[in-house]
Amino acid sequence: VQLQASGGGLVQAGGSLRLSCAASGFTFGDYAIGWVRQAPGKEREGVSCIVVHNGNTYYADSVKGRFTIFSDNAKNTVYLEMTSLKPEDTAVYYCGAELPGAYCGPLYEHWGQGTLVTVSS
Repeated sequence: VQLQASGGGLVQAGGSLRLSCAASGFTFGDYAIGWVRQAPGKEREGVSCIVVHNGNTYYADSVKGRFTIFSDNAKNTVYLEMTSLKPEDTAVYYCGAELPGAYCGPLYEHWGQGTLVTVSS
C-alpha cells in the first residue's frame, strides 16, 4: 500500500488549496481514505474521510462547509478541496487508508507522508 500526498503550500487567509492523495498497491474502491492534520504542539486531528465504494463522506466540525473530500476512481486519487482557509488550518496534512469499518478514520492502517499547509493572516 502506497499513499502519496501532495498539494500543500503557503496561502493567505481566505484562500484555497487542493490536496491530493494518490493511492497504489491496493484495490482503491475497497478502502476508506481520508486526511488527518497535526499542527505544531497539538495532537493529530481527523479532518475528513471518504468511503470510496459508496461515496459517504465525513468531516470534522472545524472544517464543515469549507472543505470538500472527493475521489477520482479512474486516477485512484482522493482530493481535499480546502476553501476559506484560516490560520488555524496551518498544519501538516497526512492522508491515510483503511478498510471501511464502524468509523471512517482517523486511526488509519496505512499512511502517506505529510504535506505542509501554511495559512498566513
